[in-house]
Amino acid sequence: MRISVAVITYNWPAALELVLRALAVQSELPFEVIVTDDGSQPATRELLECVARDYPVRLVHLWQPDDGARMSRARNRAIAAAQGDYIILLDGDMVVERHFIADHHAFARRGCFAQGSRVLTDAGLTRHLLEHDLVMPGFFSRGIERRRHTLHMPLLARWYARPSTKRRGIKSCNMAFWRDDLLRVNGFNEAMTGWGREDTELAARAFHAGLLRSDLRFSALAVHLHHPTRKHIVDNPNDRIVDDTRTRQLIRCELGLDQHLAEFITAPADLRSMPK
Repeated sequence: MRISVAVITYNWPAALELVLRALAVQSELPFEVIVTDDGSQPATRELLECVARDYPVRLVHLWQPDDGARMSRARNRAIAAAQGDYIILLDGDMVVERHFIADHHAFARRGCFAQGSRVLTDAGLTRHLLEHDLVMPGFFSRGIERRRHTLHMPLLARWYARPSTKRRGIKSCNMAFWRDDLLRVNGFNEAMTGWGREDTELAARAFHAGLLRSDLRFSALAVHLHHPTRKHIVDNPNDRIVDDTRTRQLIRCELGLDQHLAEFITAPADLRSMPK
């Protein structure tokens, strides 16, 4: 089983560096890390070229022009380009614990997608993490919320991972699918732009297709770096797309992953092999 990690980023290279460093020291390395870039300035590319010099696994950079928030399109391009059987979706502000990949591997099961969790940090702790050596916060650390998500407890994790159709708490910052399941539902819905709900809509179609959800609690741990949020948008048009998907019991979206497959018939370049 080959695991691809698709990291979405936009103009925060300092956070991305932490994310990549954490993925590079995993107890079980992924097959590849794909950084899918929603239109960042050149500083992100410069960081990736620097990191690639001694990166332990295949490292790919996909860039698309900055034309507003197009997270669905960016993630679909990463899925289309992925060489792995199993794809972990990760945000570029999510710093993972050293067993993150091994935990996702251990709980991957056919017929399910995996929903992970996260520890929230405040501005002060985020600044400290960005300015100093990478140290994962513990249960008693200051500046965190949802501190239960700092606990790595594999036996308890097995109880929580029982498959279900739970709809609440869907978030693509830490989520995983078999690639062929994403192909079946046609990935993310690119009619959804701007902030949010594209992950909820994807999960709704996955449930309609017969997939179940496996919750990763006390495993696959990750820390979310603090930044301003646009979460509380009033009358978000993406909500209406979610409602339509649920009403019509849709499985595939019209504007999705399939439009990018031809671009990546040939695998994109590994940054480690590019001329210095």
